[in-house]
Amino acid sequence: MNMRLLAPALLAAVLIGGCASFPSSVTPGTARAQVLANLGAPTATHALASGTRLQYSLQPLGRQVYNIDLDAAGRVVSVEQVMAQKPFERVQADVWKSTDLLREFGRPAEITRVSEFKGDVWTWRFLELNNPRFFHAYVDGQGVVRRWVTMDEFFNTPKVD
Repeated sequence: MNMRLLAPALLAAVLIGGCASFPSSVTPGTARAQVLANLGAPTATHALASGTRLQYSLQPLGRQVYNIDLDAAGRVVSVEQVMAQKPFERVQADVWKSTDLLREFGRPAEITRVSEFKGDVWTWRFLELNNPRFFHAYVDGQGVVRRWVTMDEFFNTPKVD
């Protein structure tokens, strides 16, 4: 099956399966055990200075990553869908490392190389006003983010005759 057709079908199946078990339905104050009972195991868990982050990623086919932050007592303090322009703007070139990207956005949908950069390009998929887009972070050999860019996923190329 074509992957471009499979992704929307999988997301629809998740949504039809019950919005009550979707990360965005979690409310502050919910206990960790209840989050896990409702959502299942997270795709990643990260230690934070003030507690723990449970990360639920729909990458590589989906376009959402939910961070559910818990306090030291294991209660939800915030839920954020981070695949959006505003969270990407927190990324600081020459300061952030690959570990920061993983903690904030989860595993990328794709890691590639390009000839003009000595390192890897980490790519996540997201939607902006229903427009499919990419977030690319250029990570050097020491794991430092050197630059980042967002761009449309589908773009028109000039017709060559």
